[in-house]
Amino acid sequence: MNGIRIRSMVLGLIFGIVMSAVTPYNSAVLGNTPVGSGSFPLAPFFIAAWLYVICAVQSSVGGGRPWLRGSEILVIWAMTALFATISYGGLAESFFVNITAPERFASEGYRWAEALQPFLPDAWYPSDPDTVKLLYDGLPDAREMNYGEIAAGIPWISWLPVLGVWSVFILASYFVMICLMRLFGRQWVVNERVTFPMLRTPQIMGKALDDGQSGQLWTNRFLLWGLALALCLHAVNGLSKYYPVIPEIPTLILAGKYFPKFGLFSGFHKLKLAIVPAFIGFAFLTTRQISFSLWGFHILAGLLFGLLYVLGWQLPEAALGTTFGPDLARPEAAQTIGAYVIFFIFLVWLARHHLKEVWICSVRPVCAPFISGAPESAEAPKEWTPPIWPLWGTVFGLLFLAVWCWYFGLPPLAALLLPGAFFIVMLVTARAVCQGGIPFLTLTAAPSDGLTGLFGSGFFGSAGIAATAVMQKVLFLDVKDSVMPTLFHSCKVSERSIKRRMVIGALGLSLVLAVAAGFAVMLMLCHKYGIRELNLDWATQTVIANYESAQRLVDVPTGPNKWMIIYSSAGAVVMGLLIFCYYRFPWWPLHPIGYLVCYSDTLKILWFSMFLGWLCNHLCLHYGGTKLYNKLRFLFVGLILGDFLSGGFFAALGAWTRTVYNVFPF
Repeated sequence: MNGIRIRSMVLGLIFGIVMSAVTPYNSAVLGNTPVGSGSFPLAPFFIAAWLYVICAVQSSVGGGRPWLRGSEILVIWAMTALFATISYGGLAESFFVNITAPERFASEGYRWAEALQPFLPDAWYPSDPDTVKLLYDGLPDAREMNYGEIAAGIPWISWLPVLGVWSVFILASYFVMICLMRLFGRQWVVNERVTFPMLRTPQIMGKALDDGQSGQLWTNRFLLWGLALALCLHAVNGLSKYYPVIPEIPTLILAGKYFPKFGLFSGFHKLKLAIVPAFIGFAFLTTRQISFSLWGFHILAGLLFGLLYVLGWQLPEAALGTTFGPDLARPEAAQTIGAYVIFFIFLVWLARHHLKEVWICSVRPVCAPFISGAPESAEAPKEWTPPIWPLWGTVFGLLFLAVWCWYFGLPPLAALLLPGAFFIVMLVTARAVCQGGIPFLTLTAAPSDGLTGLFGSGFFGSAGIAATAVMQKVLFLDVKDSVMPTLFHSCKVSERSIKRRMVIGALGLSLVLAVAAGFAVMLMLCHKYGIRELNLDWATQTVIANYESAQRLVDVPTGPNKWMIIYSSAGAVVMGLLIFCYYRFPWWPLHPIGYLVCYSDTLKILWFSMFLGWLCNHLCLHYGGTKLYNKLRFLFVGLILGDFLSGGFFAALGAWTRTVYNVFPF
């Protein structure tokens, strides 16, 4: 792959800034189809797909090279995805509700003024109550103001110190994420050859563009069939949304009514069968072992629930005590806590040789003068190419976050362990998304749930519990829109680039600008319309639930939770056995990633599409081999393209007509 030029990065920043304005307005004001949600957001890929088409037409008509290479369009996609994610779901959507909730809702029966506010740092919150009131009610006569006047009316004197303090935490966290991406990216991309199935479609389009074969791609009969199937499905269902007399093609079947609420199959009484063409395509392009494990473990999790019921071993939800996990309701779901830890150890073990190489490269120049017989200038061999800054960046970044946490109220040991728990979860989640082809993933348990379950809430102290709840909510709880998978996708994008440092610099600049733009745009929207008038019900509800959990733990401190420990230990044992069998037996059919996500709400939507994609992949390879697979994969590329092109069209139409048709069920 040739070098990535400056023009692509400039375009990435331009499209990203536009996305920072469009994404929150589209979701918070219009309540339209989310265009920046998930690990493979709609709008960035919609833009990238049209860039491929435009550059192919330009090259074909002009007879020269395309103005943008395929790899450069992928860089634009990655940068735009970072802006789209941070500007709303990944940060800004719940951030301002999170840091103003104690002032806004403390007087509404929640007892936060006496239970939490004494422990929360003043530097985290606006000091003036009128500032919070303006945020929720909007500026007077703001509807008649333009955005320049809105920006002038925002009390920046109250906001800038608060945003400055939080920006230190947020940008330090993003810096550690970039370091982890650079540290593990080479291992995943080069050494392990992780497939990154969600990137297969743009990569195929990019290769066709670079090889001058875009005409053959866009006239491929299998791709056209897949494209037509998805477009026709959404054309009919979209028209049905606008004209109810047109019958709708059902894509969501509520199958739970066919299962009893009690007994062996009671775990399926809320079963849903969602048919999403793009998700079927992702599953087809994923390795069969992973796609089989994703839906297979979901079924096994439902059977386990029924089996525990039949055996009389079912525990009430209260057995877990107070937790922060968004999906952590059933005690058996606490297995994922232990599973995450063991899978993280497995990732480190797989990368042991690479990490050792990085370590040697980083310490050899320093230690060489003290090694007997070492030459005066002991530089790492040229073939040892891993950069050493990600290792030290990770170490010092985590230490900086630990000091930040300690300064704002956490005990020293908790301040050390909590950032580690945060990034263990982030790294494992990124691996599950990137290797599993999972377009969005929600956590079952929060990072702090494992620490409070193991050590008790006293491990954090009252101030630490309150601070942990707030910090966790900022970046490390709602990971559906996390930037970590996009960073690892960008590592795959720049795999063969000779200017990887330039790409990393562009990503870092994107993160900084995205945070600044996300804060500015969200503040302007809040002061123009008021949070009460924006579509922020989900953010408000989850923030209130987060503070309520913290309040309960402050009011009634708890010790170690034995059921959390038992189920987490069971999850660790099961994950250990799965990893052993996966690593030692080539015929083993189950992949550990399936067990990681089996209790997540994600698979309640994804599992049936994963099943259909796996089934098509299995039948294709079983009866036609790789020859048929190489032909038929374009059908599923067409399904992915059709879904995203339809999603972009209906998002634009919904912004104009205010009638929303969601192509994707999230």
